[in-house]
Amino acid sequence: MSYRTKISLLAVIAVLLMITFLFLDLPGNWQYALPRRTKKVLAIALTGAAIAFATVLFQTITNNRILTPSIIGLDSLYMLVQTFVVFVFGSVHIVMLNKQLNFIISVGFMVLFAGVLYRIIFRREGRNIYFLLLIGLVCGTLFSSLSTFMEVLIDPNEFAVIQDKSFASFNNVNTELLVISFAGVSAVALYYLRYAKYMDVLSLGKEHAVNLGVPYDTVVKKLLIAVSILISISTALVGPITFLGLLVANVTYEFMKTYRHRYLITASILISMIALVGSQLLAERVFELTTTISVIINFIGGVYFLYLLLRENRSW
Repeated sequence: MSYRTKISLLAVIAVLLMITFLFLDLPGNWQYALPRRTKKVLAIALTGAAIAFATVLFQTITNNRILTPSIIGLDSLYMLVQTFVVFVFGSVHIVMLNKQLNFIISVGFMVLFAGVLYRIIFRREGRNIYFLLLIGLVCGTLFSSLSTFMEVLIDPNEFAVIQDKSFASFNNVNTELLVISFAGVSAVALYYLRYAKYMDVLSLGKEHAVNLGVPYDTVVKKLLIAVSILISISTALVGPITFLGLLVANVTYEFMKTYRHRYLITASILISMIALVGSQLLAERVFELTTTISVIINFIGGVYFLYLLLRENRSW
């Protein structure tokens, strides 16, 4: 089966799942239900595209298929921002009630943190991407600890608000946030096109990329900025989904069996949409909203992560 045929098959499955989600058990007052479902599907598609795109880029840069962008600590920073606002101002503050303002502040803090981190790490020559990952991991642990500390001290009712923020939800996505997010993801995609020609070579590793004439440090810095913006937008839009990128990216590698990123990125976006729409259907139709989409994704992704670790261990 050719790469184009595989991508066409994934596209058909994704479209069929979305149509099923939109029209399955559509009630009589479809004028109310259909727009809400459409908005939810658009949020799912946009989030899936951003996470899959960012993860494939990140794994190519790090030359490691079991790492995800969340290791930098952006998910933990998002939860720290939400917890800090509730801890200091309360859950009825305008930052929590106004979704547009909350979105802008969350994205701003995450992008600013990533920019400062990259500036510090890459200020000196000789520091590689793994030093960045180590610092990001430490910062993520620190942010999680600070969030937990504040959660212990706040009122239980306020804690419930923070808990709600810690799970991805597509049920109450603001249309204006969709427009802003779509504009941001589209801008990053256009920005990426300038460096797309280097991706296949970067997957060979730093030494080979440098020997083949790739301006490695510059390209890595630029692509890391793109990854940070994509993850920031997806997290601020619906909440953290830790294992989605890991699951989708590795399934894509196994299914496509190619190094060419023009196919890998497209396929990963489609597989991500399939995974999210399928999980949302399970959450709504099978589990009847007793669980959330992020719980399903993280459970499957966690099991798959353990499988990858065991497989890597056997290969050694």
